[in-house]
Amino acid sequence: MVQMYTIAGRQVGSHFLAMATLSLLGVGSYVGMGGSAAKKTQQGPPINAGSPDEESFIKDFLKNAEADEKKGGNEKAAH
Repeated sequence: MVQMYTIAGRQVGSHFLAMATLSLLGVGSYVGMGGSAAKKTQQGPPINAGSPDEESFIKDFLKNAEADEKKGGNEKAAH
């Protein structure tokens, strides 16, 4: 037979308590690990440029390199 506990004036089986405990643990873990609903952007390392011109050059270079990579730029470099 099943061990019965009296909770709030009702008889509750131990298997129901076990299922409720595991369910609450699972739901709590799911909610806790969910994170924020905001879209996460991919961010690389910070750009430590000495001037705004240098920073814009680096950003443009990276943007062009990514565009070439998406285009299929598997060719060897010309240098």
